[in-house]
Amino acid sequence: MTLSTTDGGPGSATAAVISAKAGRRKPLRLGGRKLTFDFVSFLLVFLILPLAIFLIFVIGPFAQAVYYAMTDWTGFSPDMKFVALDNFVRLFKDPTFLRAMGNNIILAVIVPLVTLTIALIFASMITIGGPSGGQVRGLKGSSFYRIVSFFPYVIPAIVIGILWSMIYTPSGLLNGLLGLIGIDTNNFAWLGDENTAMGASIFVIVWGMVGFYMVLFIAAIKGVPAETYEAARLDGAGRFRTTVSITLPLIRDNVQTAYIYIGIMALDAFVYMAALNPVRNPSTVVMSQYLYSTAFEKFQFGLASAMGVVLAVITLLFAAVVFVVNWATGGRKDGGRA
Repeated sequence: MTLSTTDGGPGSATAAVISAKAGRRKPLRLGGRKLTFDFVSFLLVFLILPLAIFLIFVIGPFAQAVYYAMTDWTGFSPDMKFVALDNFVRLFKDPTFLRAMGNNIILAVIVPLVTLTIALIFASMITIGGPSGGQVRGLKGSSFYRIVSFFPYVIPAIVIGILWSMIYTPSGLLNGLLGLIGIDTNNFAWLGDENTAMGASIFVIVWGMVGFYMVLFIAAIKGVPAETYEAARLDGAGRFRTTVSITLPLIRDNVQTAYIYIGIMALDAFVYMAALNPVRNPSTVVMSQYLYSTAFEKFQFGLASAMGVVLAVITLLFAAVVFVVNWATGGRKDGGRA
């Protein structure tokens, strides 16, 4: 007996289902995942759109700066001549630019090291530097110290620079206070002498930034389980040993991030240096200052763009060195996390 598929019986219904399944298109997939509306909208909003913005507003201007760095553009004329790498050759034959680059490197080495060391010491004192018995806690009145230390960061950098430039003047507050305690400085110009100008500038930058990184490290230390510090205390570890052997390894990622951020700031340092040393003392001039004067005083935007490209490359190299040093000194033990 043969089942008919044309008389409207069960056979025809089965055939219709099979035919519908055979004619149905397979859903589109991306990497083994079905492209649903939710998934596609997520990619558009959280991946493609940010990537497009990054390419347009970051990579695009940087590529344009690289092009301008190979021209003799004055900045105010549509005409420009392509000069290839001549601007870069001029830079590395310019003693002022080489001095400025050296000053930037000095700042990138000293400012992060001093700032983060002081910030870590203060953060440790405020969080775990209290009594050696009982609950792990910070020094008495730690909230007050936290507010006082963070206060300089609230002040704009330009205000800090102008304030300290007045303090450092020959008739300023610093020489006056030193005179009160019996130290005659003979109206010494702290920013006018090349032996002290860079050190005085570094002190101002550290003073202005240490509070922010102290608060950053406090938040990181708060995330370490108290049982870890209690165990170290039971083993007889002192405060210094606890900071070096317990705190620092456990907040390594935070220290690395902070080092990169403050290092990038030190490689720029335009606001602080322009406010403290507006005359562009050769002992303190930095690349961003020299770039500004080249572009807006000498109207050599092509050459200034070349300076910007060099500064960007040095910044990228600095970040790469920090990552490599962190990895080589134990960061790889954490599974390669950066």
